[in-house]
Amino acid sequence: MKKLFLSAFSATLMASTMATAATIYVSNEKDDTVSILDSKTMEVVRTIEVGQRPRGIILSKDNKKLFICTSDDDTVEVYDTATEKKIGELPSGADPELFALHPDNRRLYIANEDDALTTVVDVESSEVLAQIDVGVEPEGMAVSHHGKWAITTSETTNMVHWIDTAKNELFENTLVDQRPRYAVFEQDDSLLWASSEIGGTVSVIETENFTIKKKIKFAIKGIHQDRVQPVGMRLTSDGKYAFIALGPANHVAVVNRKTFEVEKYILVGRRVWHMEFLPGEKQLLTTNGVSGDISLVDVDTLKAIKSVKVGRYPWGVAVKP
Repeated sequence: MKKLFLSAFSATLMASTMATAATIYVSNEKDDTVSILDSKTMEVVRTIEVGQRPRGIILSKDNKKLFICTSDDDTVEVYDTATEKKIGELPSGADPELFALHPDNRRLYIANEDDALTTVVDVESSEVLAQIDVGVEPEGMAVSHHGKWAITTSETTNMVHWIDTAKNELFENTLVDQRPRYAVFEQDDSLLWASSEIGGTVSVIETENFTIKKKIKFAIKGIHQDRVQPVGMRLTSDGKYAFIALGPANHVAVVNRKTFEVEKYILVGRRVWHMEFLPGEKQLLTTNGVSGDISLVDVDTLKAIKSVKVGRYPWGVAVKP
């Protein structure tokens, strides 16, 4: 049976990576490192030392630069992906945790948890373009695909804050459940998904009127409701699924985007934080903080097929095609 499972996994992985080999970057919050993996082998090939408490991690639109929120250093570090060397720092404001890059590949929107601010930085000039007052303990950041809006979620104020990117001004607020952590736009920007960690829900918000269209709740047999804490999310580009990491529930929820119903819960590692697709969206990676690993989920079968040890408390993940 074990040989059959390994053969099936090998075949699945080989089929998915032959044409879509990628480099995977995982920020390890407790080690002050980033693990670098090859998607062909799903093994750690290098580990690089970065600043203190790395969390949010994203790539530039051209994949030439890697941005890392080093929260305890109050900065965003910038790395050249070709050399994997640090090439600069950006003035992020206090305690950067999550950020989002504008489609113009220049304006970086950063949530400053300790200062109740969203900082806007030009990644080419390192100039601070604006600091925008938002709610208490801002955490999540998102920018719409058309580039007109930036979103900050505030954990204590329990709001989604809507920012006009042309004016760098807050123009609307949407009240959601307790401790909103993450936000992501639909491809056409018609809806915004916002996860509420302590509230245990995901709010689907209509961008036409900034009101909640649907509130999704979760229930996993044998797991206490207090442990079901939605955090990171990823949406498939075909409009079929939303994948929602449920924190200490150790599962990822699979939500039908047409009906907003949960279709399945996928068991992964302990305290699943954030996620990213491999190229082609046939596999999904999850970072599992407490178990110190990442899980590889097959999107067709909706099953976790492999786990890989990385550093201590893996938090964020980015994928370079």
